[in-house]
Amino acid sequence: MTILTVEHLAKSFGSKKVLKDLSFSIPTGTIFGFVGENGSGKTTTMKIILGLEKADNGEIMVCGKKVHFGATETNRDIGYLPDVPEFYGYLTPSEYLKLCAEITGIKSGTAKKKIPEMLEMVGLSVAAHRKIRGFSRGMKQRLGIAQALLNDPKLLICDEPTSALDPAGRLEFLNLLASLRGKVTVLFSTHILNDVERISDEVGILHDGKLQASGTLSALKKQYAAPKIAVALETAADSQKLASQLKKAVFAKEVDVVQNSSLLFSYDGNYETTMAELLSLLLQQHLTPTMLKKQDPTLEEIFLEVIK
Repeated sequence: MTILTVEHLAKSFGSKKVLKDLSFSIPTGTIFGFVGENGSGKTTTMKIILGLEKADNGEIMVCGKKVHFGATETNRDIGYLPDVPEFYGYLTPSEYLKLCAEITGIKSGTAKKKIPEMLEMVGLSVAAHRKIRGFSRGMKQRLGIAQALLNDPKLLICDEPTSALDPAGRLEFLNLLASLRGKVTVLFSTHILNDVERISDEVGILHDGKLQASGTLSALKKQYAAPKIAVALETAADSQKLASQLKKAVFAKEVDVVQNSSLLFSYDGNYETTMAELLSLLLQQHLTPTMLKKQDPTLEEIFLEVIK
């Protein structure tokens, strides 16, 4: 079942066409990583999904209901975390979530039970009665998730949620998002490709106003990037010798010397067959590897291949 469908979305600001013909859908229960360069239109897309920005063309459906600019009906099924969430610093997390519950019409009895559960889920129970003004950026992001999930949304939208976090904060936040898998569908935009690789079930690559590629990471790897084998040898001379032989070999494609005594080459065929041919070549050339490793393509390599 599909929870979000975007069809032929177009949006311009003056003469600049940000979205040209954007179409994609997200299956229920998945974590969908929405990636693209800065300024590619990710935030604009999310604002249109939320009814906060008017599209020039196209249609969006959330949970089978059409999104309309300025309307809030579909937003009852959506939780939203902006890239820089704002809070009333003089409130505590418990007070802030109580205010959000009142605004969204959650009954006081339900809110009284649910707020501590939300704070426990995002790891803020110990800070439930501290003033928000003293929170770190990571703590604010976690409070933002609690607020976004307070009304039991079916779809959670996060816009660049890890962009300003340090490595420890990013990992903590990503683990929190991953823990929501199966409980709520997550759409999160980012330009940090490692974050997408870490937790996403599916990936969509936005470029030039369109979704240029979409699918599971494994499917995108098969379609856009060749697998590689890394080889380390004892000396730089051995590495250069192997590189020259690989450039003549039928089983090897692009060959790159990545360090003085290491190299990387891509291949088309079966891994086991390619490895057997490589070992045979090493034996013929009297070369002893210190390391042999299959190296799967990264999302960064896929991304660069898609947008080039």
